[in-house]
Amino acid sequence: MKATARANVNIALVKYWGKRNKKLILPYNSSISMTCDGLFTITTVEFSDKYNRDIIVINDEELKVEEDKSPSPPFAAARVKDEKDVLGHLERIRQTAGIKEKVKVVSQSNFPVAAGLASSASGLAAITVAAAKAAGSNLDQKELSILARQGSGSACRSIFGGFVEWLRGEKEDGSDSYAVQIAPPEHWLEFRLIVTILSEEKKKVGSRAGMAQTVETCPYYENWLKTVNQDLEIIRKGILNKDFTSVGSRAEHNCLKMHALMITTSPAIIYWRPETLKIVQNILGWREGGLECYFTIDAGPQIKIICLEKDVPELKKRLQALKDVKKIIVCRPGEGTKLIDEHLF
Repeated sequence: MKATARANVNIALVKYWGKRNKKLILPYNSSISMTCDGLFTITTVEFSDKYNRDIIVINDEELKVEEDKSPSPPFAAARVKDEKDVLGHLERIRQTAGIKEKVKVVSQSNFPVAAGLASSASGLAAITVAAAKAAGSNLDQKELSILARQGSGSACRSIFGGFVEWLRGEKEDGSDSYAVQIAPPEHWLEFRLIVTILSEEKKKVGSRAGMAQTVETCPYYENWLKTVNQDLEIIRKGILNKDFTSVGSRAEHNCLKMHALMITTSPAIIYWRPETLKIVQNILGWREGGLECYFTIDAGPQIKIICLEKDVPELKKRLQALKDVKKIIVCRPGEGTKLIDEHLF
């Protein structure tokens, strides 16, 4: 009853922001992402009667179970506790498999967590696949995607490789809200995302709490929902046709719309740092000068530059000359979550 999985991060080109059902994590809108080779989480899960309690170690830190004390206002006390998310998800998997054994989980990511790099996507995808296997559940990718979604919405997309769409679905039970692959990694080998890490600090406002406050207070949220389907259609078609300009420009526009929602939430949620805006201004200038590149930013300060392989050397050179950039990671389309043989314990 032991298994290990490796899951890559995915970066959204059309963002998901807002849940219509918080318990099942059902989104108000569909989203599209690229699964990224190079940013990953490896997780080993073992269910056994030799454990008298659940043990969860993430990046060498054992999580402690704490009493549920909801912050007020919703995001004042920072993020929803990682341990509650993980423990609740493991219990969900136990119930699905019909087992009662305690569990040990050891997880390692090769990038900063809770810093706007979609750590919950790879983390919960890896836990889902490893735990389901260790628990003896033989689930297909669709079933794993539905299960992963209930741990972290974006995790459902990391189950698949390449370019992926998380379908909003219509059913109240969430049975039609899961990810599907638009195109495999090899479809567009020249496509790149350059991740620029500006800060490794954990963000003060978690995505889950921030989304809830935006849905409740942002005066522009309805307009987001009215326009996002067009973004989905343009980027889906652009991926299939390998139309870089179409995909890059629309992804950038979608990102700015999402951050406009955050900024106009009450109280405002501003993930950008001064250096974030500096890099944005540089990217706009580079593009005006003939170097075609675009940006996207998730719920954090990090910027992901959308480009083609041929322009990576020049972009890396320019980024390395900027003092605010602490680390650069170049990602190509990567594979979905996989079981591996090398256990962490």
